[in-house]
Amino acid sequence: MSQSFSRRTFLGAAAGATGMALLPGALRARAAAKDTGGFLLGMQSYSLRNYKVDEALKHMQELGVQTVEFSTGHFSVGSTPEQIAAMKKKAAAAGIKILGHGVNPFTKNHEANRRIFEFAKQAGVRNLSADPTEDAFESLDKLVAEYEIRIAIHNHGPGARYDKIDDVLKAIKGHDERIGACADLGHYIRSAEDPVKAITLFEGRLYGVHLKDFAEPRKDAPGTILGKGQLDVEGVFKALKKVEFPADAALAIEYEEHPDNPLADLKECMAVAAEAARKAG
Repeated sequence: MSQSFSRRTFLGAAAGATGMALLPGALRARAAAKDTGGFLLGMQSYSLRNYKVDEALKHMQELGVQTVEFSTGHFSVGSTPEQIAAMKKKAAAAGIKILGHGVNPFTKNHEANRRIFEFAKQAGVRNLSADPTEDAFESLDKLVAEYEIRIAIHNHGPGARYDKIDDVLKAIKGHDERIGACADLGHYIRSAEDPVKAITLFEGRLYGVHLKDFAEPRKDAPGTILGKGQLDVEGVFKALKKVEFPADAALAIEYEEHPDNPLADLKECMAVAAEAARKAG
């Protein structure tokens, strides 16, 4: 797995700090990665959708989350520059790196698409998980090149535009390499697709992962804590290592159950993911 830092870099940086809590946000996340096999474990903030953003960030910090993919409910693409600066400050204070945002709709409306990219640029977002229409790609090819921001096509499960692995592969073929996939592994289970195979097939174009589990391969399957459903969590992390999942792509735990109080379940999901990451890393 490629990383933008080495163990030597980490040790040198950590030696100059009096403790993890005193490290800047990005460095704290990197330092914490030593306990997760080099992977940075993030969260899709939708998991905490019934909490206001300040409370959600506090809970993420307590859970040991290192990075975040914000949902628009917590961080609107219509935010003012002042609101964006404030959100960046809040996330940094919690030691959480903003790596993703979405899922965002894109159409052939180039100026509307540009506004989302401009938001991402100001927010320091590297990866936009997306549900683009078929006629959006001419615009997206131009924007990913101009802004150096990635588009990661998200699969929403049975009946959605990008239901199957092949739907995403066909959509990105022939387009800028910065247009790739955000593999929602739980939705691939619901669509009777192999999540580990998805990671392998998206090699080189995988810019987001929603780490999620479901009990059965059917549309109305209930969500579960990681590893208690169909997801081979350790196999996922081994595949991510094999395809050299980028260090600045968004690896986000997402849990959709019990929105009013998911904290105990999220804690268990984090523990399962961290253990699998250690084994793979």
